[in-house]
Amino acid sequence: MATVRKSLEKRGLEVVLEEETAGLIQEEGVADFTDGANLVISLGGDGTLLQTLHRIGPTSTPIAGVNIGTLGFLTACTDEDVDLLSEHLASGEISVVERSMLKVEMIEEGGTAHEFLALNEAVLMRGETGRLVSLEARVDGELLNHYRADGLIVATPTGSTAYSMAAGGPLLGPYAGVFVITPICPHSMSNRSLVVGEQSVIELSPVGSESGNGEEPILFSVDGRDILRIQKDSVVRVTRHPESLRLVRLPGHSFYETLRKKLHWHGG
Repeated sequence: MATVRKSLEKRGLEVVLEEETAGLIQEEGVADFTDGANLVISLGGDGTLLQTLHRIGPTSTPIAGVNIGTLGFLTACTDEDVDLLSEHLASGEISVVERSMLKVEMIEEGGTAHEFLALNEAVLMRGETGRLVSLEARVDGELLNHYRADGLIVATPTGSTAYSMAAGGPLLGPYAGVFVITPICPHSMSNRSLVVGEQSVIELSPVGSESGNGEEPILFSVDGRDILRIQKDSVVRVTRHPESLRLVRLPGHSFYETLRKKLHWHGG
């Protein structure tokens, strides 16, 4: 943190710390660190950047991630390239890319709705028993499928490299303008991922018990956070969020370069 701040201030850039971060080095910080800021810097990996997004919510302020280690899918650079990032920020020689996000509404049986923001994915998954659950998916009001599986994922192109990929879903280009619905360990091998347009309305809901001895617990989460137990008459509605995440990219760094490195692809 001190190294990043020193690098930025050396080039005439003003740095303000948020309260929790400032407390780590016994300094004063500000609660609303996005107020008036031209840029937010997240120190850590992709997970830290996700936490930053969830903390500040939808914002037009760009976020630059500095990964402590190897370059992530979302971060702009590693800690070894902090001076390069500072130089480009000072000169204005950076690009800002936009990533689609999800607006996720969990609607309870009585009609009470809870709204969440997701960059990667929304998930319905089995709870404590470990048994398969029955889930129904609808796209634009039309039944897609009844699934018997460990769960079901709706992912953005950004999230296609996260949980969805681990569940066997396809990789999507970051600006593909689509979402992917991926079952987790489906009982039937014919159940495959489906790619739909990002203007689609996707609805997921439980459809009863597998065992006949009562309802199977089903958990709901977004980006691995906000894990809630949902009832059988609840509906999770997923649509494209009206706002996008704005990520800083350094010249010469690309999603496909990171993909090759992360997945150890060896192109000619």
